[in-house]
Amino acid sequence: MIMHNFSSGPSILPETVIQQAAKNVLNFNNSGLSLIEISHRDLAFVEIINSARNLALELLNLKDKGYSALFLQGGASLEFVRVASNLMCLNKRAGYINTGTWAQNAQNEASYFGEILEIASSKDKNYSYIPKNINVPNNIDYVHLTANNTIYGTQFKSFPKVNVPLVCDMSSDIFSRVLDFSQFDLIYACAQKNVGTSGVNLVVIKNEILNNLERKIPNIMSYQKHIEKESMYNTPSVFSVYVSYLTLNWIKNMGGIKALESENNKKAHLIYSEIDRNNLFYGTANTEDRSTMNAVFYLKDDRLETKFNNLCKNEGIYGIQGHRTVGGYRASMYNALPISSVEHLVNVMQHFEKSL
Repeated sequence: MIMHNFSSGPSILPETVIQQAAKNVLNFNNSGLSLIEISHRDLAFVEIINSARNLALELLNLKDKGYSALFLQGGASLEFVRVASNLMCLNKRAGYINTGTWAQNAQNEASYFGEILEIASSKDKNYSYIPKNINVPNNIDYVHLTANNTIYGTQFKSFPKVNVPLVCDMSSDIFSRVLDFSQFDLIYACAQKNVGTSGVNLVVIKNEILNNLERKIPNIMSYQKHIEKESMYNTPSVFSVYVSYLTLNWIKNMGGIKALESENNKKAHLIYSEIDRNNLFYGTANTEDRSTMNAVFYLKDDRLETKFNNLCKNEGIYGIQGHRTVGGYRASMYNALPISSVEHLVNVMQHFEKSL
């Protein structure tokens, strides 16, 4: 049976990436050694991590524009801390836009380093929309937002204009759509959705925002130190970096972000059209703010849940359950998910409606 992987993360990877990674876990570059047992100082791996960093900047159109790309460990949750520890040092105040659980977690962690101003929030309507016309106060060190909200299925379509560094958590939609990435001073993303597998973060940072920072922090937390050491301050996650390297090459070979955006829009149109049409389901996110990566929806009659869950299982639909905190269903449609999987899910939803 063909499996259709809608998991929110760790999520689907391109088949060619899985095959190449599996091959090199057994025998890396015909060396007789596994990829996961070679030294991270091996010149072959050094070339891989450097190529991956350069390729990330190239795909984001940030090459030769004063940005550095890093592959670090700790998940996006560590970046919640690392962002604040590096940047909240002049005014010791930062503005946060609260659009969901992960945005809330980011500001909670940052509160250990200074004053947090929640400059906008959609919590009043259970995170079903993206705040507009955001007023950014003076005398703050940066503004932080979460581009795509996996749990509630909302996504920023445009971003606030600010006169301070703009920091963006793009964990679940980086490389999925064309943007002017130079509007951001720091972007970070855990890899296990659109960049690779779990175990590594991609951090893209404008070098000049690290100038004249007064805060003294441990080296392992310092973006400047990681830039100086080219992501090799400590032993990197060799396998995760390699999978990211393969995935970034796959994105480039597919035609880059523009080509993937076109496919992602088609997938999103398919699933949302069915959610809106089907009498058994409904969505909660405002139409104009719907995520192209994570379509969140619910059954109108909870008593049908077991039947629908069993049907999805029998039809090879994996990872469709909503986040444990909100229930319902979530179709995560990251870059590697083929449109045929979305078509299959839509057919299953239609069949379920007709069967009742």
